[in-house]
Amino acid sequence: MSWLNGTVHLLGQDVYRSDIIGNLLGLAALALGWRRSRLTWPVQLLSGLVLVGAYASAHLGGGVGKQLVVILAAGWGWTRWHRGARGEGDVAVRFATGRERALLTGGTALGTLAVGALFTAYPQLSWDAWPDAYIFVGTLAAMVAQARGWVEFWFAWVAVDLVGVPLAFNNGLVFSGFTYSVYFVLVLLGLRAWWQRGRTARPVTDPALQGASA
Repeated sequence: MSWLNGTVHLLGQDVYRSDIIGNLLGLAALALGWRRSRLTWPVQLLSGLVLVGAYASAHLGGGVGKQLVVILAAGWGWTRWHRGARGEGDVAVRFATGRERALLTGGTALGTLAVGALFTAYPQLSWDAWPDAYIFVGTLAAMVAQARGWVEFWFAWVAVDLVGVPLAFNNGLVFSGFTYSVYFVLVLLGLRAWWQRGRTARPVTDPALQGASA
C-alpha cells in the first residue's frame, strides 16, 4: 500500500500512483459500460478501491465518499445486470420516465444540499465543501441510473465531469483532472450510443434485469 500511495514525477508534478492506476481502471470501466459489458462493474469496484487512497491524500472527503459509493454501487449494479443475463449478451437500455427523472433530479439536489451542509459544518472532511458534495451525490445518481439501464446516466456523468475536472486540478490531482477530461469525451460518445439504443428500445418493467454481456 505504501508503494501505491507513493508518487512519481509526471506532467511536471509529483503524482500519486493510486491516482494514475485508479483512473486508468476507471477509464476501462467506462469503456466496458459503453459496450454494456458486465465486466464494467468489477473494474469500477477495483478503481474505487485504489482511488480511495488518492482522494484521502488530497483531503477531499467527498472524493473518498464518491469512491465508497462507486464500490457499493458497483457490487449492486453487477448483481442487477448479472441476474438478468440473456443468451445474446445484451443490456436493455431506455430513457427514464418523467417520474423517474424527477425523482433522480430531486434526490440529487436534496442530497447535494445535505452533504454540502455536512462538509461545511465539518471542514476537516473537505477543502471544497460544495463542489465536493456535488460530485459525491452526482456520482451516486449516475451509478443508480446506470444500474437501471437509463440513458440519462450519461447526462449525470457529464454534469459531474464539468465540476470534477477543475476541482481535481485545483487540489493537486493532476492525473485525475486529465482523466476526467478524457472521461468527458468518452461520456459523450457513450451517450450517443445509448441514446440511439434507447430510441428503439421497447418499454420494459425493469430494464437493468434484461441482460448483460460477459
